[in-house]
Amino acid sequence: MTKLFGTDGVRGTANIHPMTADMALRIGAAVGRYFRREGRGVHRVVIGKDTRLSGYMFENALTAGLTSSGMNVLLLGPVPTPAVGLLTRSMRADLGVMISASHNPAEDNGIKFFGPDGYKLSDQVEAEIEALVADGVEMVTAREIGRAKRIDDSRFRYIERVKSSFPRQMRLDDLKVVIDCANGAAHHVAPMALWELGATVVPMGVSPNGHNINESCGSTHPEAAAEAVVAHGADVGICLDGDADRVILVDENGTVGDGDQFMALMAARWAAEDRLAGDALVATVMSNLGLEQFLQARGLRLERTSVGDRYVVERMREGGYNLGGEQSGHIVMTDHATTGDGLMAGLQFLAEMVRSDKRASDLLHQFDPVPQLLKNVRFDAGQTPLDAPDVRAAISQAEAELSGGGRLLIRKSGTEPLVRVMAEHEDADLMARAVDSVVDAVSRSVQA
Repeated sequence: MTKLFGTDGVRGTANIHPMTADMALRIGAAVGRYFRREGRGVHRVVIGKDTRLSGYMFENALTAGLTSSGMNVLLLGPVPTPAVGLLTRSMRADLGVMISASHNPAEDNGIKFFGPDGYKLSDQVEAEIEALVADGVEMVTAREIGRAKRIDDSRFRYIERVKSSFPRQMRLDDLKVVIDCANGAAHHVAPMALWELGATVVPMGVSPNGHNINESCGSTHPEAAAEAVVAHGADVGICLDGDADRVILVDENGTVGDGDQFMALMAARWAAEDRLAGDALVATVMSNLGLEQFLQARGLRLERTSVGDRYVVERMREGGYNLGGEQSGHIVMTDHATTGDGLMAGLQFLAEMVRSDKRASDLLHQFDPVPQLLKNVRFDAGQTPLDAPDVRAAISQAEAELSGGGRLLIRKSGTEPLVRVMAEHEDADLMARAVDSVVDAVSRSVQA
């Protein structure tokens, strides 16, 4: 059996291996057996999902597998990924499951898991579960089969938890906010939370139909929100992705700011308040060199990890850090949540706008980024383009050309069949030539 788990759980096109109903049932049975706590009378798992049509299929298949292993299943319905992490812990569940392919197109879907502590599973635990899937698990007796029921208050529990992270006595009465929910999991909770805190809300991407999640909207397509901010004279735009674990912000001029600028803002603010644990921010290898320079100028450190918010969180827990994230918009604040939470991060930005009485454009430009270029090359299953001698030679040559003033990063995506080629350098022309030389080499290898 091919490897199931990628950067963030199991993901792929619905009804194509590994994202089939049969495989979801087997995964459910295996993960249920793994997390059944011996000696405990009640075995409980919570399942959330985004708004993809295939979510119904996977919800039913996972429920069948989990109940066959003796787990009682609580179905949350459409909720953000961070809500699953929160409710897994607060409801004393043995396991949390989120059915979502995050920012991917509607045809894709995925399965993410949270342990009883509300954190995503480690590579080691995923490998052990994968082995159980391959070997099969022994079902419980007929009398031990679990039950399943829907929970009606999960959205309201989450809204109240998110609002509790917002400073007490602070309100958003003077702010007009465009919120783009990507026709995804936050289409109810995000506008409601903002409205309850006093904001004038302009909602977008709140009409999911099973097929339009992330379609020309949300954090991967912030252009629509940028236009709406300008058209409505809004103070800021907040763009979430399909499962609302990431955020991209738009200032009052319609200019888009990425996660690096937001992390710089929060790191500097928390450091000034002596709230930044370890005087460090945790981010991935994709974060801009300008962010690192910004932090160093303030006596702070940037701890880099592999790409994936799961790896950011693991490093945060290992080092006792409380702020981390990704350039793509995953923002992790472990004082408040166990994983990236786009809505919660958006509220923290709004709080800073109110506290500082500054415009979004002032807060979203903390540093001048070093020129950065990212290009992707798609490859077919079974291909290993990075092993080709011509590709390795092109990478070595590009690294030599960029040394001293920048860096080159080549990696396979953990969620799609893509080779990502990224470079940074103060000389934009030199950077572009280096990236193109590697992209050309990889393309030739793929087409050979």
